[in-house]
Amino acid sequence: MRELIYNLATDKTRGFLAEAAKLFLFLLSLIYGLIIRILAVSYGAKQYSPGCKVISIGNITFGGTGKTVLVEYIAGFLKKQGRAVAILSRGYKRNLHTYDLKLTAFENMGDEPCMLQSKLTGIPIIVDADRIQGAKKAVRDYAVDTVILDDGFQQWKLKKDLNIVTIDATDPFGNQQIIPRGILREPLSALKRAGVFVLTKTNLNPNIEDIAEFLQEINPQALIVESAHQPRCITQLGSPDKVFDLGLLQGRGVALFCGIGDPDSFENLITGLGAHIKLSKQFSDHHNYSRQDLQGIIQQAEEFGLDTIITTEKDAVRFSAMPGIEGLKIRILVLHIELEIIKNEEGLHTRLRQLYNF
Repeated sequence: MRELIYNLATDKTRGFLAEAAKLFLFLLSLIYGLIIRILAVSYGAKQYSPGCKVISIGNITFGGTGKTVLVEYIAGFLKKQGRAVAILSRGYKRNLHTYDLKLTAFENMGDEPCMLQSKLTGIPIIVDADRIQGAKKAVRDYAVDTVILDDGFQQWKLKKDLNIVTIDATDPFGNQQIIPRGILREPLSALKRAGVFVLTKTNLNPNIEDIAEFLQEINPQALIVESAHQPRCITQLGSPDKVFDLGLLQGRGVALFCGIGDPDSFENLITGLGAHIKLSKQFSDHHNYSRQDLQGIIQQAEEFGLDTIITTEKDAVRFSAMPGIEGLKIRILVLHIELEIIKNEEGLHTRLRQLYNF
């Protein structure tokens, strides 16, 4: 059902019945949009200030826009500036609402917070669906002067010093309709709240001038930053110390699997490294893999005569609780990416520094 609605919202499904269904979804989107406007106004009228700087990194659409790598980038930059930073995350699809020492970091935190924790030393990652409680904990327990909200654009209850909105350059706004008829989480007018727009994946879409002009019409005061997701290295699943050069994939036939918001961008990155994709398995975002899932992927790769399977960092985290992952008979590689600011990096740094008046 979820896939069916998504295909209708993105206009991938056509025909008479599909058009009738889209009309129904459009009516629902009008109701949803009205509710969102009411919530934004009512919650925004009385916002909580946690006594530290609050930077929100979010988006206005469903799907993968590259928020997590931007969170990593900004947290790292602020730490180098001497700021005491914590990251607040909802921890989507984590198993429990309370921490249990018997469980793995992934089971307690969720995939994205766990991935950030492994890459950002000395920066607390606080997982709490209640961002106000998370902010209070950050200030109380870690004496931070800055909290970064991962996926915080729709967190209207918390007062923010800077709203940074990521825009996927390959599909910025879908059909410009609110869910469930489209992929917008809020009306486009909500972009007026943003202080910075970060266009992501611009290396996968060279024609971004129209997007920038559209954003400037909505919010002429916001800074527009251009960025790209760049492959950094390759490691082996279950053996992260085994690091391979990106040239390993040149001319090689491979199988892919992922459960992320934007699987097409992952495929494009792999193709850009010179690999030939012979098999690609796509799961829902934040998919919790089972042993049967993994065995099915391996079996299909072997049927295609492939000896290399590739997945993403986010997917690799979800295998941390699976025993025996090191002894697989086929090699599973993990592509690591990093954010590269290719336009207005100093402007972004200036906006961040201005929060602290230096």
